[in-house]
Amino acid sequence: MPVISKILNLTHNNNLTKHEQLVQGVIESIEDGQLTIGDQLPSINTMVEEIGYARKTIFKAYEELKNRGLIESRQLKGYFVISQATNITKRMALLLFAFQSYQEEFYKTFRKEMGRRFQIDVFFHHNNLTVFKTIISNINGKYGMYVIAPIQNEKVATLLKNIEPKKLLLVDRYLNLGPGYSYISQEFEEVIYTSLVRLLPEIKKYNKIILYFNEESDFSPISIKNAFQKFIDEFEVNGSVKNNYTIGSAKKGNLYFALGDTILWQILRDSVRNKYKIGEDIGILSQNDNVSKEIVFGGITTISTDFNEMAKRAALHLKGDTVTKLIMPSRLIKRSSL
Repeated sequence: MPVISKILNLTHNNNLTKHEQLVQGVIESIEDGQLTIGDQLPSINTMVEEIGYARKTIFKAYEELKNRGLIESRQLKGYFVISQATNITKRMALLLFAFQSYQEEFYKTFRKEMGRRFQIDVFFHHNNLTVFKTIISNINGKYGMYVIAPIQNEKVATLLKNIEPKKLLLVDRYLNLGPGYSYISQEFEEVIYTSLVRLLPEIKKYNKIILYFNEESDFSPISIKNAFQKFIDEFEVNGSVKNNYTIGSAKKGNLYFALGDTILWQILRDSVRNKYKIGEDIGILSQNDNVSKEIVFGGITTISTDFNEMAKRAALHLKGDTVTKLIMPSRLIKRSSL
């Protein structure tokens, strides 16, 4: 096969290790058009017979080519070329909830920090278990690294354990996969509870606080609802939880805690129409900060982690070779909406 001839020619290059000769031989064969997408590489046994290198050396070279996203292994069939992007150092999959503003912020920073030598393919599961399973089934084994915002579900944990620990980084939400897996996640329950306690004097200004909580639309963990319920029970605050906001229902004297941005903007629009003054006639509290919330109506009070910093930490982890276990701090950002 041409690829074997290419590798044999490189064995005379004393500047390359055996591993590098194997990797470079395959890459040059792809670049020369001798290997194209769908072509099968020589089996490890064939490479041992033809090249004379140890099985573990050949296996390691094939694993590097897999990590770069150039080849994939198919059970009982062998190794096949799946990409001709030989200029890519590593190909990675980024699986997020949805392209909401804060996750867009994460992606842009992550993309910048990783640099051009890394190909990042983005997928969205929308907190849907069936969609999540389908995506994982389609991408597993085709990337060198997986950065995933998981659904906090035991079935998802079982599914993700099919990915090698060193190739998987969990972001945003925590999921216990065991000691070998890495995560850079948020904590919700304690952060929400303590933030509400700090805001108690402002909350007491209003007749009622309403939390809009919908796991399907805003992808929020149940721990936020639990923290809210604990707060209103312990401090005897008049509060309630609703799944959705009804257009036109904003009332003077209420404080609205909107987790999703869609509901936030609906409440703000109704407030403008009713000529309510934000921070006096009605109060607004939101989750996940962004530039617009810093600016509109003199600023919206938020409880948020720093997604830019999370992205930087994720990029740093991927460029290193260690296990990362990090819970990102969140903070209460007080603005004039209360």
